Amino acid sequence: QVHLVESGGGLVQAGGSLRLSCAASGRTFSKQAAGWFRQAPGKEREFVATITWSSGRTCYADSVKGRFTISRDNAKNTVNLQMNALKPEDTAVYYCAAGGAYYYSGYGCADPPDFDSWGQGTQVTVSS
Repeated sequence: QVHLVESGGGLVQAGGSLRLSCAASGRTFSKQAAGWFRQAPGKEREFVATITWSSGRTCYADSVKGRFTISRDNAKNTVNLQMNALKPEDTAVYYCAAGGAYYYSGYGCADPPDFDSWGQGTQVTVSS
């Protein structure tokens, strides 16, 4: 498994932007898919975005499509989530995750990876 630490959360007004980062330790991170999930108070954790090991394919939840962008830098062992046009309903704890088969480029919306490493989360609050 990979150790993951998120950063970049905070309080922002509706319409604003935030960039979340997730730093990974371990030699397997660059070989696996990575993703972001979120959990709002009283709700179940939900998928936000995923990216393959090579950044060749991404998938987004419909609720964030066109506003959020996932990216990764395997040289730095990081995965990022650029969040624009934020809405109050984006308020949640955001978690990064890693997992799936090594060097598999087929993961996407129709074939999601099985994430087995999770970070502790970072709070994002969007005020109206």
